[in-house]
Amino acid sequence: MLSEITSFALCGLEGIPVEVETDINKGLVSYDLVGLPTAAVKESRDRVESAIKNSAMYFPVNKITINLAPADVKKEGSHYDLPLAVSILKASDQLSADTDGIVFLGELALDGALRPVTGIMPVLISAKTKGFKRFVIPYANANEASYLEGTEVYALKTLREVVDFLKGEITVSPVAHRDFVAARRTQSYNYDMSLVRGQKVAKRAIEIAVAGGHNILLAGPPGTGKTLLARCIPTIMPDMTFEEALEVTKIHSVAGELSEEGIVSLRPFRTPHHTATTVSLCGGGNNKIHAGEISKAHKGVLFLDELPEYSRRTLESLRQPLEDRVITVARAGGAVTFPADFILCASMNPCPCGNYGSSYLTCTCTPAQIHNYRSKISGPLLDRIDLQVEVDGVKYEDLAGDSREEPSAHIKERVERARAVQRERFAEESMKINASMGEKQIKKYCRLSAECEEVLRNAFETLHLSARARSRIIKVARTVADLALSAEIRPEHILEAASYRSYESGNN
Repeated sequence: MLSEITSFALCGLEGIPVEVETDINKGLVSYDLVGLPTAAVKESRDRVESAIKNSAMYFPVNKITINLAPADVKKEGSHYDLPLAVSILKASDQLSADTDGIVFLGELALDGALRPVTGIMPVLISAKTKGFKRFVIPYANANEASYLEGTEVYALKTLREVVDFLKGEITVSPVAHRDFVAARRTQSYNYDMSLVRGQKVAKRAIEIAVAGGHNILLAGPPGTGKTLLARCIPTIMPDMTFEEALEVTKIHSVAGELSEEGIVSLRPFRTPHHTATTVSLCGGGNNKIHAGEISKAHKGVLFLDELPEYSRRTLESLRQPLEDRVITVARAGGAVTFPADFILCASMNPCPCGNYGSSYLTCTCTPAQIHNYRSKISGPLLDRIDLQVEVDGVKYEDLAGDSREEPSAHIKERVERARAVQRERFAEESMKINASMGEKQIKKYCRLSAECEEVLRNAFETLHLSARARSRIIKVARTVADLALSAEIRPEHILEAASYRSYESGNN
């Protein structure tokens, strides 16, 4: 007898329907699984057989042929266990229920228990867009599926429960819908700007960076608070919308990094070690193409601590995603495009000993050592970092004093106000923040007066800037004006934006 069960394959973050076709006939006892299954899918045979037997059913002793269609799409992952088992039970007349339109996903334990699988969120979203509304998944994945409306998701614990549910012998209610806003309120960051003493210039630069979505570099001696400042960046970013949360959750779901909450409600903060490879940062892999750190930082912050310690090749791989906000990972088996819309925050020491330019410490490095250290970061990469800030040490009086620093909540209010101005400005554009503007939008929304042009010309010639740096100064100046609720860019806005390129000039 022939049976067909629907499941899904994942290609990057996109789901592709897979029909599990099972044919059981007389002949020599065999089990043939075709349709480009990987080793993990082929190994499902023993798991499925044991799960069926331990669920008080029998595994047919016949010639079993199973096809995973379409046959030209590679099938990866353990989530095919459940559809394979249900398909075999239907083909062997142990299950006569109507399964049309139901998508099955789940890994089976040897005793028939359903184990959680990765990638539930992107599969459900893709399946919903293709017209599928009913799903059977493991109980442990219920929270992840509970945020999608317009679907009927049944989360069950065992294969026996799945069979009884399909037969109508037990009643199972769909997973209850959960409110994203309520879930977000239960989450909080562990850092706050009020914990950072002093560093007014760096705090101001970070506020500008977040308000316009700009990349930022913090350069200064060790122990000046660069890492703490970076960790506070998500706390002043606007709350994620539900649509943004779904985008981020899809990436983390495939990576198997979701918490029990089932959704990412806080801005991601990723800080890969300086020994990270290009593949781990950008994504890739030999068999399955997976997302890298820059995609896991989507809608959040990618923090590269001690920037010169990363390999030159790894750093240069950032140039394209910093411009395009997406990254396409191409391998022999195909190409996958992942989102990579993040704020890059990098930190570094100004020299090998870390004390160059400090008001309190003495540098012991030679000019050649300083030059070689800074030259580890290429000009084109540094050119793409809009704000470059020198962070100096803090006096003991500032650390031990009772003065109250401005909390993140207050800064966040100004950031959200500036973001609202940008949303209104770009209402008819494909962008939402100033950092995403191209030359066309710069000419349209960032018109400069003669006085502003003169200030910008002086900065361009004095700092020996590139054409890209000029455009980025204008975009930063537009953000400074938005924070000041100014409709026009003024000379003082240009001056402040240009002041954040001084480190680049000193690096030349």
